[in-house]
Amino acid sequence: MLRSLFSGVSGMKNLQTDLDIVANNIANVNTTGFKSSRVHFADTFSQTVASASAPTRGNGGTNAKQVGLGDQVASIDTNMTSGSTQSTGIATDFYITGSGFFMAKDASSGQTYFTRDGAFQRDSAGNLVNSNGYLIQGVNTVANPILYANYNENSLTTPTTVNATQGITIPPTLTYQGQNYSFNSFSVDSNGVVTGEYKNTTNTDADAQKFVLGKFLLATFNNAAGLEKQGNNLYSASNNSGTPIVGDVGQNGAGTVQSGALEMSNVDLSTEFTNMIIANRAYQANARIITTSDDILQELVNLKK
Repeated sequence: MLRSLFSGVSGMKNLQTDLDIVANNIANVNTTGFKSSRVHFADTFSQTVASASAPTRGNGGTNAKQVGLGDQVASIDTNMTSGSTQSTGIATDFYITGSGFFMAKDASSGQTYFTRDGAFQRDSAGNLVNSNGYLIQGVNTVANPILYANYNENSLTTPTTVNATQGITIPPTLTYQGQNYSFNSFSVDSNGVVTGEYKNTTNTDADAQKFVLGKFLLATFNNAAGLEKQGNNLYSASNNSGTPIVGDVGQNGAGTVQSGALEMSNVDLSTEFTNMIIANRAYQANARIITTSDDILQELVNLKK
């Protein structure tokens, strides 16, 4: 059987993968925090018709004669560059300026995922959650709220592992020094510190108070491109991403946190349409290899007529 036939088949098969990746990138052009992918090809093994020979006293050396047998998908890489910033004005939307990831924990399974999608919400209990209801991780001080006037950077201890983190909560009510308070508003500064303003319901004549309720923690990775996509804008750590490095906002290159904004997809439509045209033409060329090889085989069959 002609080697060109199998080369054409491998080319079409792998170019279909390329088109699948391009199509997925284009489909997610408006997906919050989405990271585009690309395919890297490599040739497969080659058949050696004649080996290379060394120079002799009278003659020069000769190179090996090899015929390639098609291509293969060498890797599918994730482009982890940041997308553009989209201002939303929604207090529970967050954008990371650096390379860090929010941590979202599925309480039912205990699995912690990582995401660049900062479109969060407060549930009825005041927990900060993502669209799946997973708890956004950080440091939680709701059981012992800190009066904002007494807060300093040493007031909160930063855990260094994922399992030691806690869900961030902005509760509808809290108690401080025997006084009951009801939620009014909250804010998050660039260092990820969560501050809530609460009205005193025990002494209604008292002024509203600000309390530090906790802070965001971000995870970074030695090889963020090694994270595995799990759908719903979530990633999980893999053997090649390295273990998550948990730290305060602004440390380890994680970047700062901005409230009222989201990170958009990093897909470049002009690049994707160009890649689609290239993949389409290459697919057509490989299909022509198959039809041409078929014509040659047909001529061989016709030799007996």
